[in-house]
Amino acid sequence: MFELTGKTAIITGASRGIGKGIALKFAELGANIAFLHFGDGENAEQTEKELAEKGVKVKAYECNVADFEASEKVVDEIISDFGEAHILVNNAGIVRDTLILSMKEADFDAVINVNLKGTFNMTKAVYKHFMKKRRGRIINISSIVGLTGNAGQANYASAKAGIIGLTKSVAKELGSRNVTANAIAPGFIKTDMTDAMPEKAREATLAAIPLKRPGTVEDIANTAAFLASDEASYITGEVIRVDGGIAI
Repeated sequence: MFELTGKTAIITGASRGIGKGIALKFAELGANIAFLHFGDGENAEQTEKELAEKGVKVKAYECNVADFEASEKVVDEIISDFGEAHILVNNAGIVRDTLILSMKEADFDAVINVNLKGTFNMTKAVYKHFMKKRRGRIINISSIVGLTGNAGQANYASAKAGIIGLTKSVAKELGSRNVTANAIAPGFIKTDMTDAMPEKAREATLAAIPLKRPGTVEDIANTAAFLASDEASYITGEVIRVDGGIAI
C-alpha cells in the first residue's frame, strides 16, 4: 500500500463526494489533511470529524476557489497552520447542465470560474511553495467529458478539457523542480449526483460501460493515492481515465 505519512494534502471540494473519498483515503495512508469547502458547513464539520478519527491533523477551510485572492490567502493560511504542503488535489467543481440553446451566459461562466479558473487559482497559490521545496504533487480531477464532450454539458466539458491542458502545461513548467502534475478523468461514478439521475438515463449509461457497473468514489481515491505517492514519481502530464472503459 502507498505511504503518505508526514505529508500534508490540500484538497478542494472535499466536504462530500469524490473529494471526501480522496481525503479519507489520504488520511488512512497517514497524510495530514487541509480541505476546502464553500457554503457546506454541516457536511464539512462531519467530514472533519471523520478525518480526525484517522489520527492525523485535519482542518477545514471555507474558500471560494473561483476567487483568486481568497485562494492565495487560504493556501498561505494552510502553510502557516501545517508548516508546509506536499500535495494539492483540485477537485472542487459545479455543474449547470443544459443544452447550449438554453444555456445562460452566467451558467457557462460559473462552471468555468469554479472548475477551471479555480484549478488555476489553487495551482498558482502553491506554485512558488512547491518550486522552493523542489517537490510536490498536483492532482487535478477532470472528467471523461473533457475528452469526449457531452450534449448538455458544453460548459462542464469545456472546463474539464481546459483542466487537461492546464495539467500538461504545469507538468512541463514544474518538471525540472521535481513537481508532478497529473489529471484523473472519472467516468460514471456512483455519487449523490448520479443517484439522482432518471432511471432510463442511468440504465443507458451503464449499458455503454464495458465493465457494466458504475465506478466508486474509492476507485478515484485509490488512483489519487497512487499519483500522490513516491511510486508515481516518474509520472507527470498524464490523464488517467477511471471510467470502466466507457471512453475507449
